Amino acid sequence: MIWMDYNINSLPGGRGFKVEGDTPTEVMDKGLYKPGDVYIVNQDGWLVKTDEVNALLLKHESNKKK
Repeated sequence: MIWMDYNINSLPGGRGFKVEGDTPTEVMDKGLYKPGDVYIVNQDGWLVKTDEVNALLLKHESNKKK
């Protein structure tokens, strides 16, 4: 699916972003994402939804120690 004519608003410092359509919640209303969803950015730039939040946090913490 290709989503067109949407705005991407980003927070300073790359801390987050929000996709908006004709209304601030249009993309959530259409099911692109919902509160609580967690995504991982893969090597090709795709955001891939994950339900493995605890495993992700542990992996991130172990990578920071290296």
